[in-house]
Amino acid sequence: MKKINILSLAVLLASGLATTAQATQELRLLTWGGYAPKEVVELFEKETGIKVKVTKSNNEEMISKLKATRGAGFDLVQPSQDRVASAQKAFKIYKPMDLSKIDSSQFIDSMLAATKGQSTVDGEVYAVPHVWGSSGLIVNRAIAADIKDYTDLCKPAYAGKVTYRLKRPTLIGFAFAMGEDPFAAYGDADKYKQIMEKVGKKLTECKANVKAYWSGGDALLSLMRSGETTAAMAWDAGGWKLNRDNADITFVAPTSGALGWIDTFVLPRKTKNEAAAYQWINFVMRPDIAAKITASAGNFTASKGSDDFVDAKAKAQYQESFSAKDIDNIKWYPPVPAGLEKIEGKILDRIKAS
Repeated sequence: MKKINILSLAVLLASGLATTAQATQELRLLTWGGYAPKEVVELFEKETGIKVKVTKSNNEEMISKLKATRGAGFDLVQPSQDRVASAQKAFKIYKPMDLSKIDSSQFIDSMLAATKGQSTVDGEVYAVPHVWGSSGLIVNRAIAADIKDYTDLCKPAYAGKVTYRLKRPTLIGFAFAMGEDPFAAYGDADKYKQIMEKVGKKLTECKANVKAYWSGGDALLSLMRSGETTAAMAWDAGGWKLNRDNADITFVAPTSGALGWIDTFVLPRKTKNEAAAYQWINFVMRPDIAAKITASAGNFTASKGSDDFVDAKAKAQYQESFSAKDIDNIKWYPPVPAGLEKIEGKILDRIKAS
């Protein structure tokens, strides 16, 4: 009888220790503001028993923290897709993804493929996509319905009625609309310079159409709201914000492709709770959960079908701006090689001075 009691006690103690260990599990998440809202964290903790410690950051700080610790201190981080391969090659701060532990059926196929491709180093994939956004066209369709691509901003009918920035996204967007592929030329400085010269000439010719080169979001919104401009090159979120006040104005995905960024999921090299990291990824990529992150962050995620779970207005705006073909046609920013910014700077200075 005494032996049975001792055995029972041992089983109870082991069970208690296991329960305590599970209860004290922690996922240390280094992410952007809005990507881990309180509601989502609480739902995850209730479902898994894993506590989530959220540290908000940005690309530069994420890389700096991991570089200083050689990949320690966090279990999951969220750098942008153009900050993964380059940082891994330079500092070796990340750990390859085990894609068999990720439910790939929850991801938009083209976004998953693009992120895997851009984050592959020595045959290993280091990232999968999460939150994304794009720039393209904001158009008052009641006045300028024929503007479908970046170069349409230069049509004579819109003299003095368009606005865009004198920044590299404008150069890149116009290059694609002119039939070039500037990203494919990133490895060839001479070819890239040739493309930028061509784009610079086009933008110089287009100056008569520019009411103002906007430099801040408020200025852009004011120009479109007031009717001073009827079309712009800008972010999708800005177009949807304007659409809430004026149904004629909205974001339009250019026919040559919107320009996109993706904030990813990446494992630090010295993650201590890799299993919890994969659980978090699979949890937040569920369409119903992803919609909560969209509501918090203001941007959509790479979760397939999550637009069906956002509020009716946001769903309508998204589906009107992006068809499945438009999504697959997004041009995702790769890392910028050294030297290209100097080429772009000279072109932009020349346009400004013309």
